[in-house]
Amino acid sequence: MVRIGRYNRLTVIKLLPRGAQLDGQGLGEILLPKQYLTEDTKIGDTINVFIYLDSQDRLVATTDTPLGQVDEFVWLRVADVNAMGGFLDWGLPKDVFVPYSEQRKPLEIGKKVLARIYLDDSDRIAASTKLDSFLYDEAEGGFEVGQEVDLIVAQLSDLGRKVIVDGTHWGLIYHDEIFRELRMGQRTKAYIKRVRHDKKLEISLQAPGYQKIEGIAGQVLARLQSQDGFLPVHDKSAPALIKEQFGISKNSFKQAIGTLYKQRLISIDKDGIRLK
Repeated sequence: MVRIGRYNRLTVIKLLPRGAQLDGQGLGEILLPKQYLTEDTKIGDTINVFIYLDSQDRLVATTDTPLGQVDEFVWLRVADVNAMGGFLDWGLPKDVFVPYSEQRKPLEIGKKVLARIYLDDSDRIAASTKLDSFLYDEAEGGFEVGQEVDLIVAQLSDLGRKVIVDGTHWGLIYHDEIFRELRMGQRTKAYIKRVRHDKKLEISLQAPGYQKIEGIAGQVLARLQSQDGFLPVHDKSAPALIKEQFGISKNSFKQAIGTLYKQRLISIDKDGIRLK
């Protein structure tokens, strides 16, 4: 089934001066404008295209890559605001419309917002910043402690950062467990720390084994996490460098990375230490 606002593999059924007509199945023929064709495009070819509606609400195909698809949460810049609503730049010629009724807060031109792209009742592509409408607040099942999940950093709260878990649920990372910068709209991996008695999800940026590491070893581990998993120091580094980097003696540092190495959390390489 061909889906509007998503990638589809469609077959070329006609070649015209203005482009190629693609078989949109139940949606009829869909134009792929000539600027997206290659010189060797021929009838019968199957092309991976994104389907959306142009400024006149006609279905059109493109090989350009939008910043998001229907049913996804995306961090987008506000391109315009008028009497009808707001418009988000998602990398295609026609911006995505955000009705006033779907704005959590009034949109401001130039600012970025986290939005959910969806199809409205008329099969037109639109977006909403009212994320609660698309997410479950309680986990009924399917999540286990220690499970790796995909996160999108969403809203600030008094307790920490609200995050979108696997595109379906709200979760929370507490302030005192955020050891590296988290940007709005950022995508990252994380772990289920706890499913509370009220079925809310608590999230950790560290794998469960990391959470048990305390003291100097825990500090080294946290530094590794904040530096994309690599530090250019190891057990053969000069004491002065270790002192400068961590404020500890070389012996203490060697004991710390030895602890991490024995627990198979890091590797010790010629150029430094790495998270496994």
